[in-house]
Amino acid sequence: MPYTPAENRYEKMKYRRCGNSGLMLPAISLGLWHNFGGDTPHETKRAICQAAFDSGITHFDLANNYGPPPGSAETAFGEILRTDFAGLRDELIISSKAGYEMWDGPYGEWGSRKYLISSCDQSLKRMGVDYVDIFYSHRFDPDTPLEETMGALDHIVRSGRALYVGISSYNSQRTREAVAILNDLGTPCLIHQPSYNMLNRWVENDGLKDTLKELGVGSIAFTPLAQGMLTNKYVGGIPEGSRATQGKSLNPDTLNEATLASIKSLNEMAKERGQTLAQMAIAWVLREGGITTALIGASKPSQVLDCVGAIENLEFSDEELAEINRLSVEADINLWKKSSA
Repeated sequence: MPYTPAENRYEKMKYRRCGNSGLMLPAISLGLWHNFGGDTPHETKRAICQAAFDSGITHFDLANNYGPPPGSAETAFGEILRTDFAGLRDELIISSKAGYEMWDGPYGEWGSRKYLISSCDQSLKRMGVDYVDIFYSHRFDPDTPLEETMGALDHIVRSGRALYVGISSYNSQRTREAVAILNDLGTPCLIHQPSYNMLNRWVENDGLKDTLKELGVGSIAFTPLAQGMLTNKYVGGIPEGSRATQGKSLNPDTLNEATLASIKSLNEMAKERGQTLAQMAIAWVLREGGITTALIGASKPSQVLDCVGAIENLEFSDEELAEINRLSVEADINLWKKSSA
């Protein structure tokens, strides 16, 4: 049955200006890191994307290596663009990235000009689009001059492959250096994508949030739900079939007694606010406008709808923020800290 978007979709979402740019992003964006590879039925992927767009989510975030296998998320999304989202390209923000290992040999990862441009070309082909709206350097490359990496991003924009560029997981110092280079080249850095949630606050400790505000760069926080830890999924322990049991990106060791106790207490606080834990966690990331948009993942449409409900209450009292600080246990879940150095 053909998909017809909800007519009131733009009434359901809040949109925020991305840094000093003219681009508005939805307060909540959909990431295709998990559940869009070959291990998920295509009908499920379609249903998730439809639920997102019907809720006013216009931004779909991918990377070259998302799957499994690598590349399959972009291929699947390309099919959705051709079918469900046919004729809607100008209403969508599509982003992709390159930086992690994608193919064999010395040119298949990191930040060289050859890798970034080749990867961007491959991503465009997999998705069947002429350009992406945002293309990122997925991680800082300590062995390639930053001028080369940023120069490749500049070329990707000037050649029409992307409209904007961004960086992901760069620390505050590297962000300042990258932004300065891009400004000199005439292709400003639109956005930064760091991991950030109640249990992973490196962007605060590093000063990155303040740096981005000072530089006029937007931000999109990934893992705002700590890969599912900040949902009701783990309130009663670790259930079978959860990400923590699948041997993927969430190490079950992080769900220790202290963290589980913290999650349970935060869940009770969310109930007092009339929110689910996921909604409170997203609202906390978006509080006071410090983060432009929260990047969620979903394994089913109902999770998208739950997350979107967060925008109904983004306000916190000083007492609530202090209580969250007291209850939150910093978990060792920043898998990307080596990439930001």
